[in-house]
Amino acid sequence: MNALPPAADGLEFRPATPADVEPWAALMTRIADAADAPWHEGAADLAEVFGTAVYDPALDTLLGVDGGGVPRAHARVSKAPDADAAYVTGGVDPAWQRRGVGSAVLAWQVARVRERSTGSARARARTFENEAASQALLRGAGFSIARYFDEMVRPLDSLPAVSVPSGVSIVPLTADLHEAVRLAHNEAFADHWGADPRDARRWGFLLGHDDFRPGWSGVAVDDATGEVAGYQLAMYDATIMEREGRARGYTELLGVRRPWRGRGVAAALLADAMARFRAAGMVGAALDVDSENPTGAVGLYEHMGYRLLRRSMAWDLVLD
Repeated sequence: MNALPPAADGLEFRPATPADVEPWAALMTRIADAADAPWHEGAADLAEVFGTAVYDPALDTLLGVDGGGVPRAHARVSKAPDADAAYVTGGVDPAWQRRGVGSAVLAWQVARVRERSTGSARARARTFENEAASQALLRGAGFSIARYFDEMVRPLDSLPAVSVPSGVSIVPLTADLHEAVRLAHNEAFADHWGADPRDARRWGFLLGHDDFRPGWSGVAVDDATGEVAGYQLAMYDATIMEREGRARGYTELLGVRRPWRGRGVAAALLADAMARFRAAGMVGAALDVDSENPTGAVGLYEHMGYRLLRRSMAWDLVLD
């Protein structure tokens, strides 16, 4: 079993527990503020660690706490059962940086990825383009950029004139559609880089998240069969929007099943989302997209008026 890092600079390392969620989230806020990161996870995101199969909290989480019990470093490793990569997430309190803590935590994560993998293993991390210190740490450990992701935004002062395709209706996301949309999502993203199937529990965390906005979300339904053709699921993080000074509705997930692609379903879902965002008082719409998305999504978003705001990167380390 992967050993915990040795105590260093007054920090003791141990696995995280549900009681740590709030102070853990506060640590992540301090790290993000110091790095000027545009987004970071909160307590609702961290609570998922203790309720899904992608984590064993006793083995896949790590907190470095000071003498007063305050978390000063954190790390975790997640891996879906059929995924080709394990994700590593972590950070160090600004007051504890430049002491080798980050390197020790990352080494612990890489060792845990090896334990969780059979055969070849791949560790994957994400950074924003302005997080130079995190990028230097990953590069020094042998990670390299595997993919770029674009965050795109558009104003809502005008809405695109997009018609819903014939034979398809866009309806609100209601509880009776939750499971059908989950299955549609897993099918739609089966050909997307780095996408893992969502089980019912992980899906439940998403739909129960504090930032999820069911009233801003829509489902494209085939009129003849009643099947889900596509979906748009929306989020709103008030804290981040207050920091940036703009109220934007965020499309967390947008997908169209293969039989309905090429018919304008995605464009109709986006137009529906924009109308819902504006009705809720938003002044902009935002989304995140793999820059090499195989469905041509970047071109669609540009056609719909979205423009690049910033980039993030996925970093991979391939292990023997």
